[in-house]
Amino acid sequence: MRTFLSIFLCFQLFVIATQAATLAGQPVQGGATVEIRFPVAKSFQDIAAQGGNPRPEVGRAVLTFPVGFDPARNWPILIVTSTSDFNRTSPMDAQWYRGPALAGGWVLLASDALIRPRLDSTQWRLAILAAALESIRREWPQSAKWPVAFAGFSGGAKRSAVLGAMLAKTGSVKICGFFLSGTNEDRLSEAYRDYGPGGDFLEIPIWLSSGQSDNIAKPQDHDRVKASLERTGFKRVRLERFSGGHQVKKEEVERALRWFREVAKF
Repeated sequence: MRTFLSIFLCFQLFVIATQAATLAGQPVQGGATVEIRFPVAKSFQDIAAQGGNPRPEVGRAVLTFPVGFDPARNWPILIVTSTSDFNRTSPMDAQWYRGPALAGGWVLLASDALIRPRLDSTQWRLAILAAALESIRREWPQSAKWPVAFAGFSGGAKRSAVLGAMLAKTGSVKICGFFLSGTNEDRLSEAYRDYGPGGDFLEIPIWLSSGQSDNIAKPQDHDRVKASLERTGFKRVRLERFSGGHQVKKEEVERALRWFREVAKF
């Protein structure tokens, strides 16, 4: 009888362990990418509609989960934000970060609405991202404690800086890093002064990724951004150069994600 019970319990545990996690009705598998739809609450619609934008009622998010993903465990999230230029959306940029995120054990998140805005504003991006995070946390409440890093390229780097400061001000995210590639302006210091997220914000590690032959965000532009950040009081700023132009270098993303883990010790 005891042998039978032991076998039965082992079988039940096996079934539970092998049941796939789900998110917004979609099965979640480690090492795979899933696209979900989520409702945008009225409060977020109000934010998105500023400036005469339409009210987005439904958003979508593209997520990639690392091998061995289990929502009961602690996972860092890499949030990707794109530039508004060329009508790009954040899910379009996700491909540049997917490999490094998988290699480093990060959840990758890129969000967008199902409709296009009249003006692709920071408020629009903020509302959709906040609604996506709320949707994830509704199903996985423990994910509210997961560390979050922001990544962006060119105009997406500038917008990532502002979104990070805005969300940090609300206390809704625990930010563990910024990966800013191809940026020629220090928007992070400006956002810090505008939104006042608190002194701990200055401890967040910042990785500036600069192409040696970048003719848009030139190496000297990155030098000025680094100096500006340090004058503001940011204590962990790394400027790393790579052989290439105005682009995201996947190897640099991997290095940055490792550094964020080392600093935050997770």
